[in-house]
Amino acid sequence: MVSLNRVVMHRSSRRLIGRLNPATLDTAEIFGRFGKRFAFKSYTQFGNPTYDICAGPFIDPKTVRQFDLILANQVWEHLDRPYTALAHVQQMLRPGGYFWIAVPFFIPFHAAPNDNSRWSARGLKNLLIEALFDGSRGIARQWSNRAATARNLEPDWPPSFDKNTDDLANDPKMLLCAWALAQKK
Repeated sequence: MVSLNRVVMHRSSRRLIGRLNPATLDTAEIFGRFGKRFAFKSYTQFGNPTYDICAGPFIDPKTVRQFDLILANQVWEHLDRPYTALAHVQQMLRPGGYFWIAVPFFIPFHAAPNDNSRWSARGLKNLLIEALFDGSRGIARQWSNRAATARNLEPDWPPSFDKNTDDLANDPKMLLCAWALAQKK
């Protein structure tokens, strides 16, 4: 099943990350599997309950592990301390490294274990600038779609994408999700 809520974001993000030359990147992913779509130089997954990005950077064994790219797909809305977590991401990125983040906007409440925040593309860009990422080199995008938003109200959630019936046209007034790629200064 492919979630309708993620189709446009995934397509756009694959292009963004593809331009970074994935085969040269040591990559980490926080709580997800989006990175499995790429042939990275190395790929490490960090997830609950063994790792909490709010508690600190990943230490291995006594030093902070560093990466060229860190991915976070549908994670930041669940964090109690998203700014603290971004400080830890900064510590884990090599100089000039990248952070890709994707978040929902208009979807049902989904506490897993918490559901705390929502950001538009502009909100993500501002969040990343406040976390000391390079604002001049960041890319933030969002996708809005009235029909997909309405499908989020169906009892069987999340809605599955049907390429024959789902229109992926952008409707700027019904924001569904946002994503950004930021570079460490």
